Amino acid sequence: MNWLKTVFGAKKPIIAMCHLRALPGDPGYDADGGMEKIVSLARTDFLHLQESGVDAVMFSNEFSLPYLKKVNPETTAAMARVIGELKQEIKIPFGVNVLWDPFASLDLAAATGAQFIREIMSGVYASDFGLWDTDTGEVARHKARLRLDDVKMLFNIVPEAAKYLANRDIEEIAKTTVFNNHPDVICVSGITAGDATNTDLLAKVKSVIPETPVFANTGCKAETIGKILSIADGAVVGTTFKKDGKFENFVDPERVKRFMDIVREIR
Repeated sequence: MNWLKTVFGAKKPIIAMCHLRALPGDPGYDADGGMEKIVSLARTDFLHLQESGVDAVMFSNEFSLPYLKKVNPETTAAMARVIGELKQEIKIPFGVNVLWDPFASLDLAAATGAQFIREIMSGVYASDFGLWDTDTGEVARHKARLRLDDVKMLFNIVPEAAKYLANRDIEEIAKTTVFNNHPDVICVSGITAGDATNTDLLAKVKSVIPETPVFANTGCKAETIGKILSIADGAVVGTTFKKDGKFENFVDPERVKRFMDIVREIR
């Protein structure tokens, strides 16, 4: 797990989410504001996160609701434009998450130089988005074709708004995912963005895969991050960094600073 410090520059890193507003083709897209507004809002949120001391950032099309399991090309292209326009201002490690399409996420990583992706890349689920099947072998081969040898793969094994279709416990899923797929990180989530990750679940997962980093993927708060990081090897944080801790709001730098102050004391 030494690579965590090498990539993120910190033990038990905090990856902050930069949630992009609805993009061209999405139901919520603001055609009047256009891409210029999306870039401007993303820049403000990103700089608030970076300047407030997070260890890394992950760009995602969080407001492309309802999500697709295979995204359209305009989504990847729009995200590439946003990151491209911000690239010279990015001073910390960054990753990408094109919801919910690991192939598009790898394409975007190849185009932008992202150092990691997070996706649902293994398992079969019943979800709000329909039957959610995956093809891990094809994802691995797509990564190999793109020569993304150094891109880290964050596997979410507890997808939001979904349940594993087979009757398997989380420890078994974690063990076989690591054996079969060699993930760089296993992520454990709550039921939606902003919903707390169950620490008992985190502990169960960590206990069976001690050599693989395990991250809390949703719902981390200033008052819970101490307990979470006593178990997990890092965390992905989005909603709690926003004004009033509400998903739909923009990043509040004071909330980020307070949170990161606590994290630095823990570390």
